[in-house]
Amino acid sequence: MHTLFWILIFLATYCLMEFMAWFTHKYIMHGFLWSLHKDHHNKDHDSWFERNDAFFIFYAVVSIVFFLLWKYTSFWAGLPIGLGIFAYGVSYFIVHDIFIHQRFKMFRNANNWYAKGVRRAHKIHHKHLGKEDGECFGMLFVPFKYFNKQ
Repeated sequence: MHTLFWILIFLATYCLMEFMAWFTHKYIMHGFLWSLHKDHHNKDHDSWFERNDAFFIFYAVVSIVFFLLWKYTSFWAGLPIGLGIFAYGVSYFIVHDIFIHQRFKMFRNANNWYAKGVRRAHKIHHKHLGKEDGECFGMLFVPFKYFNKQ
């Protein structure tokens, strides 16, 4: 029974992180912390690193805190929560930084329906260079309309 709860908490955390990514992106990155996110929309720098990477570091720290809670307290759910956040971070990094933005030159030829839909949704998001009037703030689960276009 404990294993089932562990798996359910891990999966729930992973799915909740998509909502957290959407919420953070829409209301924080395109809101009061636009100063950290704007270099991701406006490539006016030569560095491989962006101020926007601070958000990735923030969620890594949150994940580590849950690992530490599991290790040093009796909070057993800290492990599946920490792993769920970590797994989402890895997924996000692969899809967003590697596949879409090609920060590492991999997965260039991915052309299945999911890859096309996610790439299309992100391209639509980035056509807005300012913090206003954005659309499609999610990453792994994007609206179906981006999958239906040919």
